[in-house]
Amino acid sequence: MEIMSPQNARVKEWAGLLEKKHRDKGGKYIIEGVHLVQEALLAEADVDILAYDIDKGMPAELNCLLQSVPGMETIAVSPPVIAKCSSTNTPQPVFAVVRKPRENAEAALDKPGSLVVVLDGVQDPGNVGTIIRSADAAGADGVILGRGSADLYNPKTIRSTMGSMFHLPIVEADLAEILPQARQRGVLLVSTSLQGVDSCYSHDFRSGSQWLVIGSEGRGISPETAAQVNKSIIIPMKGRAESLNAAMAATILLFEAMRQRGD
Repeated sequence: MEIMSPQNARVKEWAGLLEKKHRDKGGKYIIEGVHLVQEALLAEADVDILAYDIDKGMPAELNCLLQSVPGMETIAVSPPVIAKCSSTNTPQPVFAVVRKPRENAEAALDKPGSLVVVLDGVQDPGNVGTIIRSADAAGADGVILGRGSADLYNPKTIRSTMGSMFHLPIVEADLAEILPQARQRGVLLVSTSLQGVDSCYSHDFRSGSQWLVIGSEGRGISPETAAQVNKSIIIPMKGRAESLNAAMAATILLFEAMRQRGD
Protein backbone atom coordinates (compact mmCIF):
# COMPACT_ATOMS: atom_id res chain seq x y z
CA MET A 1 0.00 0.00 0.00
CA GLU A 2 1.12 3.58 -0.68
CA ILE A 3 0.03 6.93 0.71
CA MET A 4 1.42 10.01 -0.97
CA SER A 5 -0.65 12.94 0.29
CA PRO A 6 -0.05 14.50 3.72
CA GLN A 7 -3.74 15.49 3.63
CA ASN A 8 -4.79 11.84 3.72
CA ALA A 9 -7.11 11.12 6.68
CA ARG A 10 -4.88 8.37 8.02
CA VAL A 11 -1.84 10.62 7.87
CA LYS A 12 -3.68 13.29 9.85
CA GLU A 13 -4.54 10.66 12.45
CA TRP A 14 -0.90 9.56 12.72
CA ALA A 15 0.35 13.14 12.95
CA GLY A 16 -2.16 13.76 15.72
CA LEU A 17 -0.29 11.23 17.88
CA LEU A 18 2.44 13.83 18.33
CA GLU A 19 -0.01 15.46 20.80
CA LYS A 20 -0.83 13.91 24.16
CA LYS A 21 -4.60 14.38 23.92
CA HIS A 22 -4.72 12.27 20.77
CA ARG A 23 -2.38 9.63 22.23
CA ASP A 24 -4.62 9.34 25.29
CA LYS A 25 -7.77 9.16 23.21
CA GLY A 26 -6.46 6.63 20.70
CA GLY A 27 -4.33 4.54 23.04
CA LYS A 28 -1.49 4.74 20.52
CA TYR A 29 1.78 6.61 20.07
CA ILE A 30 4.34 7.19 17.35
CA ILE A 31 8.03 6.27 17.24
CA GLU A 32 10.55 7.52 14.70
CA GLY A 33 13.75 6.13 13.26
CA VAL A 34 15.24 2.76 12.40
CA HIS A 35 16.73 2.10 15.84
CA LEU A 36 13.54 2.70 17.83
CA VAL A 37 11.39 0.76 15.38
CA GLN A 38 13.88 -2.09 15.44
CA GLU A 39 13.86 -2.16 19.26
CA ALA A 40 10.06 -2.17 19.28
CA LEU A 41 9.90 -5.10 16.86
CA LEU A 42 12.56 -7.09 18.70
CA ALA A 43 10.74 -6.54 21.99
CA GLU A 44 7.48 -7.66 20.37
CA ALA A 45 5.75 -4.37 21.15
CA ASP A 46 2.24 -4.05 19.73
CA VAL A 47 3.21 -2.30 16.48
CA ASP A 48 0.12 -1.42 14.47
CA ILE A 49 1.58 0.33 11.41
CA LEU A 50 5.07 0.62 9.97
CA ALA A 51 5.51 3.43 7.45
CA TYR A 52 8.65 3.97 5.39
CA ASP A 53 9.92 6.52 2.88
CA ILE A 54 8.93 5.29 -0.58
CA ASP A 55 12.00 6.92 -2.12
CA LYS A 56 14.45 5.15 0.20
CA GLY A 57 12.67 1.84 0.61
CA MET A 58 12.30 -0.38 3.65
CA PRO A 59 15.47 -0.17 5.80
CA ALA A 60 17.51 -3.37 5.56
CA GLU A 61 17.69 -3.64 9.37
CA LEU A 62 13.91 -4.03 9.51
CA ASN A 63 13.35 -6.35 6.55
CA CYS A 64 14.32 -9.47 8.46
CA LEU A 65 11.91 -8.63 11.31
CA LEU A 66 8.75 -8.01 9.32
CA GLN A 67 7.63 -11.64 9.14
CA SER A 68 7.73 -12.00 12.91
CA VAL A 69 5.01 -9.40 13.54
CA PRO A 70 1.60 -10.80 12.59
CA GLY A 71 -1.07 -8.23 11.83
CA MET A 72 1.29 -5.30 11.34
CA GLU A 73 0.54 -3.14 8.32
CA THR A 74 3.44 -1.80 6.24
CA ILE A 75 2.85 1.31 4.15
CA ALA A 76 5.12 3.17 1.74
CA VAL A 77 4.69 6.93 2.14
CA SER A 78 6.03 10.07 0.51
CA PRO A 79 8.66 12.35 2.13
CA PRO A 80 5.94 15.01 2.84
CA VAL A 81 3.99 12.37 4.80
CA ILE A 82 7.12 11.45 6.74
CA ALA A 83 7.69 15.14 7.53
CA LYS A 84 4.10 15.65 8.70
CA CYS A 85 4.39 12.76 11.16
CA SER A 86 7.80 13.74 12.51
CA SER A 87 8.61 15.75 15.63
CA THR A 88 12.10 16.69 14.40
CA ASN A 89 13.50 19.07 11.81
CA THR A 90 15.34 16.21 10.10
CA PRO A 91 12.77 13.41 9.78
CA GLN A 92 13.84 9.79 9.89
CA PRO A 93 12.97 7.56 6.89
CA VAL A 94 10.67 5.31 8.91
CA PHE A 95 8.13 5.60 11.71
CA ALA A 96 5.70 3.28 13.44
CA VAL A 97 2.37 3.59 15.22
CA VAL A 98 2.36 1.48 18.38
CA ARG A 99 -0.49 0.54 20.71
CA LYS A 100 0.09 1.45 24.34
CA PRO A 101 0.70 -1.55 26.61
CA ARG A 102 -1.57 -2.19 29.57
CA GLU A 103 0.97 -2.21 32.35
CA ASN A 104 0.00 -2.34 36.01
CA ALA A 105 2.06 -2.12 39.15
CA GLU A 106 1.17 -5.54 40.51
CA ALA A 107 4.25 -7.22 39.06
CA ALA A 108 6.54 -4.72 40.80
CA LEU A 109 4.55 -4.91 44.04
CA ASP A 110 4.60 -8.69 44.12
CA LYS A 111 8.18 -9.37 43.04
CA PRO A 112 10.47 -10.13 46.01
CA GLY A 113 13.71 -8.18 46.13
CA SER A 114 12.63 -5.77 43.40
CA LEU A 115 14.48 -2.58 42.48
CA VAL A 116 12.11 0.05 41.09
CA VAL A 117 12.50 3.74 40.24
CA VAL A 118 9.63 6.04 41.18
CA LEU A 119 9.41 9.48 39.57
CA ASP A 120 7.53 12.19 41.45
CA GLY A 121 6.91 15.19 39.21
CA VAL A 122 10.01 14.85 37.01
CA GLN A 123 8.82 17.14 34.24
CA ASP A 124 11.71 17.18 31.79
CA PRO A 125 11.16 14.55 29.07
CA GLY A 126 14.90 14.16 28.53
CA ASN A 127 15.45 13.36 32.19
CA VAL A 128 12.56 10.90 32.29
CA GLY A 129 13.86 9.12 29.20
CA THR A 130 17.41 9.03 30.54
CA ILE A 131 16.23 7.59 33.87
CA ILE A 132 14.37 4.83 32.02
CA ARG A 133 17.53 4.11 30.04
CA SER A 134 19.63 3.97 33.23
CA ALA A 135 17.05 1.73 34.93
CA ASP A 136 17.27 -0.63 31.97
CA ALA A 137 21.08 -0.59 32.02
CA ALA A 138 21.23 -1.26 35.76
CA GLY A 139 18.77 -4.17 35.58
CA ALA A 140 15.95 -2.49 37.51
CA ASP A 141 12.59 -4.22 37.62
CA GLY A 142 10.52 -1.26 36.52
CA VAL A 143 9.84 2.46 36.53
CA ILE A 144 6.75 4.13 37.99
CA LEU A 145 5.76 7.54 36.66
CA GLY A 146 3.80 9.56 39.17
CA ARG A 147 1.39 12.29 38.14
CA GLY A 148 3.11 15.49 37.08
CA SER A 149 5.98 13.63 35.42
CA ALA A 150 6.63 13.99 31.69
CA ASP A 151 4.48 11.80 29.48
CA LEU A 152 6.23 8.55 28.62
CA TYR A 153 4.96 8.81 25.05
CA ASN A 154 6.16 12.37 24.46
CA PRO A 155 8.45 12.15 21.39
CA LYS A 156 11.33 13.69 23.39
CA THR A 157 10.91 11.13 26.16
CA ILE A 158 10.79 8.29 23.65
CA ARG A 159 13.97 9.44 21.92
CA SER A 160 15.79 9.79 25.25
CA THR A 161 14.99 6.20 26.23
CA MET A 162 16.92 4.97 23.15
CA GLY A 163 14.65 1.92 23.06
CA SER A 164 14.88 1.07 26.76
CA MET A 165 11.18 1.81 27.16
CA PHE A 166 10.59 -1.56 25.45
CA HIS A 167 12.85 -3.51 27.82
CA LEU A 168 11.21 -3.09 31.25
CA PRO A 169 7.76 -2.39 32.71
CA ILE A 170 6.87 1.30 32.94
CA VAL A 171 3.71 2.17 34.86
CA GLU A 172 1.85 5.46 35.16
CA ALA A 173 0.32 5.59 38.64
CA ASP A 174 -1.04 7.78 41.41
CA LEU A 175 1.73 7.79 44.02
CA ALA A 176 -0.78 8.60 46.78
CA GLU A 177 -2.27 5.16 46.13
CA ILE A 178 0.66 3.00 45.13
CA LEU A 179 3.28 4.06 47.68
CA PRO A 180 1.17 3.11 50.74
CA GLN A 181 0.45 -0.24 49.04
CA ALA A 182 4.19 -0.75 48.54
CA ARG A 183 4.93 0.02 52.19
CA GLN A 184 2.25 -2.40 53.32
CA ARG A 185 4.00 -5.12 51.34
CA GLY A 186 7.35 -4.39 52.95
CA VAL A 187 8.94 -2.24 50.24
CA LEU A 188 11.57 0.21 51.50
CA LEU A 189 11.01 3.64 49.96
CA VAL A 190 14.29 5.52 49.58
CA SER A 191 14.80 9.10 48.43
CA THR A 192 17.76 11.48 48.21
CA SER A 193 18.13 14.52 50.42
CA LEU A 194 20.88 16.97 51.29
CA GLN A 195 19.85 16.31 54.89
CA GLY A 196 20.24 12.54 54.55
CA VAL A 197 22.39 10.87 57.22
CA ASP A 198 23.61 7.83 55.31
CA SER A 199 25.43 8.20 52.02
CA CYS A 200 24.26 6.23 49.01
CA TYR A 201 27.49 4.22 49.33
CA SER A 202 26.86 3.15 52.94
CA HIS A 203 23.16 2.46 52.48
CA ASP A 204 22.39 -1.25 52.04
CA PHE A 205 20.58 -1.73 48.73
CA ARG A 206 20.63 -5.52 49.04
CA SER A 207 17.90 -6.05 51.62
CA GLY A 208 14.44 -6.76 50.26
CA SER A 209 12.51 -4.71 47.75
CA GLN A 210 13.57 -1.09 47.44
CA TRP A 211 11.98 1.69 45.44
CA LEU A 212 14.12 4.72 44.66
CA VAL A 213 11.98 7.86 44.76
CA ILE A 214 13.27 10.68 42.54
CA GLY A 215 11.75 14.16 42.74
CA SER A 216 11.46 17.05 40.32
CA GLU A 217 14.48 19.06 39.23
CA GLY A 218 13.42 22.19 41.11
CA ARG A 219 11.35 21.10 44.10
CA GLY A 220 12.39 17.56 44.91
CA ILE A 221 9.70 15.15 46.05
CA SER A 222 6.34 16.49 47.17
CA PRO A 223 5.48 16.72 50.90
CA GLU A 224 2.85 13.98 50.39
CA THR A 225 5.43 11.65 48.87
CA ALA A 226 8.06 12.59 51.46
CA ALA A 227 5.63 11.47 54.19
CA GLN A 228 5.66 7.97 52.68
CA VAL A 229 9.45 7.66 52.36
CA ASN A 230 11.18 5.34 54.83
CA LYS A 231 14.69 6.67 54.45
CA SER A 232 16.54 9.62 52.90
CA ILE A 233 20.13 9.23 51.79
CA ILE A 234 22.67 11.70 50.44
CA ILE A 235 24.86 11.56 47.35
CA PRO A 236 28.25 12.87 48.55
CA MET A 237 29.79 15.67 46.48
CA LYS A 238 33.23 17.24 46.85
CA GLY A 239 32.86 20.09 44.38
CA ARG A 240 30.87 23.27 44.57
CA ALA A 241 27.78 22.14 42.65
CA GLU A 242 24.68 22.52 44.80
CA SER A 243 22.93 19.48 43.43
CA LEU A 244 22.60 16.98 40.58
CA ASN A 245 19.74 16.80 38.13
CA ALA A 246 17.17 14.04 38.48
CA ALA A 247 18.65 11.77 35.82
CA MET A 248 22.18 11.98 37.23
CA ALA A 249 21.00 11.30 40.80
CA ALA A 250 18.88 8.34 39.72
CA THR A 251 21.72 6.88 37.67
CA ILE A 252 24.16 7.03 40.59
CA LEU A 253 21.70 5.27 42.90
CA LEU A 254 20.83 2.63 40.32
CA PHE A 255 24.42 1.69 39.58
CA GLU A 256 25.38 1.61 43.25
CA ALA A 257 22.41 -0.70 43.85
CA MET A 258 23.53 -2.85 40.92
CA ARG A 259 27.10 -2.99 42.30
CA GLN A 260 25.93 -4.01 45.76
CA ARG A 261 23.48 -6.58 44.48
CA GLY A 262 26.14 -8.10 42.26
CA ASP A 263 23.90 -8.03 39.20
